[in-house]
Amino acid sequence: MATPSGGAIGIVRVSGPEAISIADSLFSGNLSEAKAATLHYGQFYNDQGSLLDDVVIGLWRAPHSYTGEDCVEISCHGSAYILGQVLQALINKGCRHAGPGEYTMRAYLNGKMDLSQAEAVADLVASNNRASQQAAISQIKGHFSSVLSILREQLLKMTSLLELELDFSDHEELEFADRGELKQLAKTIDKKLTELIDSYATGQALREGVSVAIVGATNVGKSTLLNQLLQDDKAIVSPVAGTTRDVIDGTTVIHGVTFRFVDTAGIRKTNDQIEQLGIERTFSQLQKAKVVLYVTDNGKLAPDFKEVEENVKDKPLIIIENKTDLRPASLKNEAHPVIAISAKKGYGIAELREKIFESAGIREVNETSVIVTNARHYGALLSAKKSIANVLQALSAQISADLIAEDLHQCSDELANITGVDRITPTETLSSIFSHFCIGK
Repeated sequence: MATPSGGAIGIVRVSGPEAISIADSLFSGNLSEAKAATLHYGQFYNDQGSLLDDVVIGLWRAPHSYTGEDCVEISCHGSAYILGQVLQALINKGCRHAGPGEYTMRAYLNGKMDLSQAEAVADLVASNNRASQQAAISQIKGHFSSVLSILREQLLKMTSLLELELDFSDHEELEFADRGELKQLAKTIDKKLTELIDSYATGQALREGVSVAIVGATNVGKSTLLNQLLQDDKAIVSPVAGTTRDVIDGTTVIHGVTFRFVDTAGIRKTNDQIEQLGIERTFSQLQKAKVVLYVTDNGKLAPDFKEVEENVKDKPLIIIENKTDLRPASLKNEAHPVIAISAKKGYGIAELREKIFESAGIREVNETSVIVTNARHYGALLSAKKSIANVLQALSAQISADLIAEDLHQCSDELANITGVDRITPTETLSSIFSHFCIGK
């Protein structure tokens, strides 16, 4: 089943060399001679000849289908009973249930997509905001694969030049591999790998959301601010200091990206063991957060601000002057941006949301963006960069071509691990050599 049961319409998808003939044997119409990419209305029967439902069948012929095989999609009513009967009729005719991810695996094995595109299908299914959806679509369309393909061509060129030099190493008067040209090419590859690696920070944010910690002294309006940002009464608001004793969180979307806001216990000296535990968790959240919001309500920074600042030296810290509906804003700080708001009235919240998004450092994402979102891809890119760094070092040190070629092969293999295809083979290297050079005719 391609859809959950219980809806108005349910879809059963069948793929394989016998897909059309099996569906045709249970259908009132004639599918055997039907054109590809067409829809057919009729009645669907079980293998005993009893009517199950009126259906619409979509038909695709190999190789022009998702899996690259003959495919049919049977749209019937979404009753769990009807869908179960359709499945049973197909199984009785020789079909079997597909395994988890088998359709996409078949698409990969039949050359319809590479591994990175196949993984993006899962990302698209799991996407929970516009940005993650756009990143997944970009990868499915092959934009990431195209970048890797260009890098592969550059690596093939370098490998060919070095292999040629090795083949003719006994002719000292011949120089095929200009070290300056090779070094420039290696720098180009290294720069692109660095760009891809750096994009992983955005990729993680798209997949997991951006964590934002809300900290400050007790009773400055942190919980009210959380509720205002989430547009929900997530946290209990009370004039009693120390009401929030544990971490409270919630998510919202800003410019298509999910942000997870964490309201923490107010920081103050206390003998209450439970409240003290909450304060310890506040500082723990500071380590996990991507962005930190420090809230004050009297135009001054409390003594604990320095301790917070020390804990988040490497992270964006936004100072929030709250309760400006009661008095004019007056706080200024040269080290960190200051946003004046009234969490109770909603003043300044729109400006704060923009500043939070800006501070998160997330790249703009659309359906052509190349963003690394997969930890496996990230690891392979790091290894590829290490190999190309070795190449650059070897070129500068005038290391022999055979050692450089080994690192180039390692780099190309790491990139090939991402797509699952396109490893540079010795035959391809030879073809590249003789397509670019004429040696003794």
